[in-house]
Amino acid sequence: MKKTSRSIPDTNTIVRYLVADDPTLHAKAREFFDKVKNGGARAVILESVIAECIYVLTKIYKVPRDRAAKSLIDLLHYKGIVNDDRPELISALTLFSEQRLDIVDCILCAKAAAILGVRPSLNYHQGTCKH
Repeated sequence: MKKTSRSIPDTNTIVRYLVADDPTLHAKAREFFDKVKNGGARAVILESVIAECIYVLTKIYKVPRDRAAKSLIDLLHYKGIVNDDRPELISALTLFSEQRLDIVDCILCAKAAAILGVRPSLNYHQGTCKH
């Protein structure tokens, strides 16, 4: 059985696409993501890349948490994004935008909830989730 071709964009590609601070790199990233958006190209966005994007967007570019999360959620909804863990990543980004938790903790909560089949409850004193 032949597998279809998939790309794995890195943090730099995603950040250049979202912030458009370098016209040349933004144009290349936009060309790629325009294809992904309409399903003409397929891509997987790794959770480590999501975490690094959140760090770069919020710490380096000072993008508000909710706006950074929404931008990445919108990207994950593109037709050509083929992540098996897309629902968990969207859940993690939603949690990140609503709570004062680190993105890695949010990813852990979302993945644990999916694996255990339960909704996570947050422990605000420790900044972690419990199931």
